[in-house]
Amino acid sequence: MLHGSIGDVTRALPLASLLRKGFPEAFLAWSVEPASYPLLQGNPAIDRILLFDRHAWWRTLPRFLADVRGHHFDLVLDLQRHLKSGVVSWSSGAARRLGFHRGDSKEGNWLFNNLSIDRCGDGIPKIQHFLKFAEYLGVPSAPIEWSFSLNAEEERAVDLHLGAVQPAFAVLFVGARWQSKLWFPEQIAACVDLLGTEYSLDVVLLGSKEDQNLAQAATVLTRSQVSNLAGKTSLREAIGIIQRAKVAVGPDTGLMHIAAAVGTPVISLWGATDPERTGPYGFGDLVIRGQAPCVPCYKRHCTIGRICMKSIDKDQMSAAIATALRHETQPRVSDGRVG
Repeated sequence: MLHGSIGDVTRALPLASLLRKGFPEAFLAWSVEPASYPLLQGNPAIDRILLFDRHAWWRTLPRFLADVRGHHFDLVLDLQRHLKSGVVSWSSGAARRLGFHRGDSKEGNWLFNNLSIDRCGDGIPKIQHFLKFAEYLGVPSAPIEWSFSLNAEEERAVDLHLGAVQPAFAVLFVGARWQSKLWFPEQIAACVDLLGTEYSLDVVLLGSKEDQNLAQAATVLTRSQVSNLAGKTSLREAIGIIQRAKVAVGPDTGLMHIAAAVGTPVISLWGATDPERTGPYGFGDLVIRGQAPCVPCYKRHCTIGRICMKSIDKDQMSAAIATALRHETQPRVSDGRVG
């Protein structure tokens, strides 16, 4: 298994739990890139994490492939459907290499695998597409679940981050990997004030170091209590913060999928991409779609001012927040199951 993005790894993790149940004696390894490595730490379904540093691939690739081959795997599941993962799958030397159908793969990925799941197209959610691998292997279906568990030191770090935040708080995801998915500082500030004045919730901003300027620009526009933690937490600390929040809001990003995984109602904002394919599991009623003739464009960079994202207004967010807080009154499941 090989993934880079936080969102894809999060959505694929329920497959690991299913495989562990279906093959309790199997040795299960997961190949992942550094950004998503923290998502796998402590997962009881995974025996070994194989780390691939893509940014220094010319130096690390030979050692990484040797590590993969050295395990003498019987079966490889290629969950990424790109050239990169296909090369890793083929290089494993496994007799059975299961990937996506040729019609669903990209960059010639299908050439490197000798088995494939049925063709699904892009008409089903990605998480369900990943679960087709378990179905192919005859693993009985089961409730979708995640297993994020922080250790005591990480929980203490979360306590410190939230030291000045009241227990009833919301999380806003500031950034996204694609420029086209970003919302605007004015929208973030309006959402902060809405949560504070109408719902008496403190607000925590989360994001990467690259999102700090956007977070700061939004913070100076707010009138309500806001804690700007963008770029100040580890990914695992962010998981802990999101898990304690009453509600989360933000664009199509990895943290959005983490919120769904830990059962925090998440309001997702959409423009360049399609929530039918990549929306947060279990919270389809909290999707807000921006309006523009070109949506979804699937372009990383927008040249017309992100009019789709700009079209999302305060009234839409307010209605979604009210719905999300009704979600929050339902009991959460500690193992991360969401429905």
